[in-house]
Amino acid sequence: MSDVLVTLPAEMRGELKEPMGPIFTDAERLLDAAGDPLVAVGDVVTYHLERAGVLPDVAVVDGLTKREEVADDVAEGVARLGGETREVRVENPAGTVSRGLVEALRDAISDPEPTLLVVEGEEDLVTLPAIVAAPLGASVVYGQPDEGMVLADVTDESKAEMRDLLSRMEGDSDALFEILDAA
Repeated sequence: MSDVLVTLPAEMRGELKEPMGPIFTDAERLLDAAGDPLVAVGDVVTYHLERAGVLPDVAVVDGLTKREEVADDVAEGVARLGGETREVRVENPAGTVSRGLVEALRDAISDPEPTLLVVEGEEDLVTLPAIVAAPLGASVVYGQPDEGMVLADVTDESKAEMRDLLSRMEGDSDALFEILDAA
């Protein structure tokens, strides 16, 4: 059981299309601008960081890109990280944020050991709770389909914006914030 906390309503989908920061096509440039800790959301983003020689503090992957299985080279790059990180498997259905995902994300961000969160389902919404959970000064990197990698800086403003989005989703956002705030 995935124990879904919140679900993205159809009428909010458009709000998540705009990038939450600058878009980079070069991993090295992105890394020059990134804060610490670094949270990577998505297989392709994680692959590009791994290719640039960087082990993200937290990487969240689901084996998919644009709802299709990732290419073999991407899967192999992500698998290489598995040998260098603590690996945690969680369930998270598409279009939702589950209790297991939020708890694992909170624990991974506070753990000094790099963590690979492998999601059964989809990680498409994890950027929102990741920004809420990460400390000020951190960076959350995620993919913008067909454009590049978005660098979202964790600031008081970005945390407030993500809390607002999450609170307007269907479900129990209070329970979600309780988990994230327990870090």
